Amino acid sequence: MNSSPDQAIQWIAAGIFAIALVHTFTAKQFERLSHRFPRHAGLFHLLGEVEVVFGFWAIVLVMAMALVAGGSAALSYAETRNYTEPLFVFVVMVVAASRPILQTVLGAVDRMARMLPMPAALATAWLGLAAVPLLGSLITEPAAMTIAALLLAPHIFRAGIPEGVKYLALGVLFVNVSIGGTLTSYAAPPVLMVAATWQWDSAFMLAQFGWKAAIAVLINASAATFVLRKHLLAAPAVPPDEETAQPVPVPVVLVHVLLLAGVVVFAHHPVVFLGLFLMFLGFSQAYERHQSPLILKEALLVGFFLAGLVVLGGLQRWWLEPIVSSLAPVALFFSALGLTAITDNAALTYLGSLIPGMSDASKYMLVAGAVAGGGLTVIANAPNPAGVALLKRGFADETIGAGGLLLGALGPTAVAAAAFMLL
Repeated sequence: MNSSPDQAIQWIAAGIFAIALVHTFTAKQFERLSHRFPRHAGLFHLLGEVEVVFGFWAIVLVMAMALVAGGSAALSYAETRNYTEPLFVFVVMVVAASRPILQTVLGAVDRMARMLPMPAALATAWLGLAAVPLLGSLITEPAAMTIAALLLAPHIFRAGIPEGVKYLALGVLFVNVSIGGTLTSYAAPPVLMVAATWQWDSAFMLAQFGWKAAIAVLINASAATFVLRKHLLAAPAVPPDEETAQPVPVPVVLVHVLLLAGVVVFAHHPVVFLGLFLMFLGFSQAYERHQSPLILKEALLVGFFLAGLVVLGGLQRWWLEPIVSSLAPVALFFSALGLTAITDNAALTYLGSLIPGMSDASKYMLVAGAVAGGGLTVIANAPNPAGVALLKRGFADETIGAGGLLLGALGPTAVAAAAFMLL
């Protein structure tokens, strides 16, 4: 491509990216239109699915590139994107949400809840908002988000809980998952993007980020549980159905745990974790009586969303990189915090890893701002679409409004930002 089509594509990509952002914030309105115009309800419902937005506009972008630069150039661009993260999130969501894994986690949470000096409903909510996000530093953030969402759905994200309170809990969950993965160097996508380049190992992450993140997670979870207390105690959680409550044999649980561990260990090697996923599907079919329906649809939608973000985000470097490279450390922190709301935080830190001679203070501020702002929007952190897919049925119109999420996440984000800046 010559410079003229190249420049045109950059502007087209920026424009389509802006439209996709607006679409994300207005997705709830499409869901309402589906009720007003039942004849076209299917189309409006599709456009109202937050998980569809970026995949849809990524297709529009590739078509526009084909018109401007030719089909081979558009196809080459699409094929050279790195889709490892969307594939991994799809796989880990399905495996982590399987009945043997979920029952094991729920059993552990139930035992821990009985040991805490508070009613079981409050203890379960607190553990789901605090312990599981911190567990993400071991099992990766997408797996933690999946487990936390399924754990909390019958307790918090259900009928009888006010919408405002649910958005607060959702904001706390998203922020805590974003910062809860910073105790290690491999679990949080924005950390992973810079860890090898900047030689940040898990010991460094724990010393510089992890303990601060843990304090913020505990504060956020405790505050949310305090706000939720009267609602959680007023009405019991929805009990699991009889089939789901049936115990799973220990050997079946062990196989699932080993497969999940293998997927996590080889998270950056699609050939391996996709092979393990095929083994998981075969084993699940062989012991179908010990399974609940796999969340394949939800996971595929999330993968589609993230793949679309990869395609759209790949052409935003031309305006993002000058911003990141030109700022002083403190300004960089607040810019990263804000930019994360409109672009994936992993893409933001990846751009930082490409800047030569970046000071240690700027590196810290970039990553701290990126993870602190990871709960502000659906696109801010890769695991967020998974939480939306699993929890949206608990909200009005079965959709999660971008404005409600933003308001719910402001307080927890401020706590996270203060922890990274002041501690």
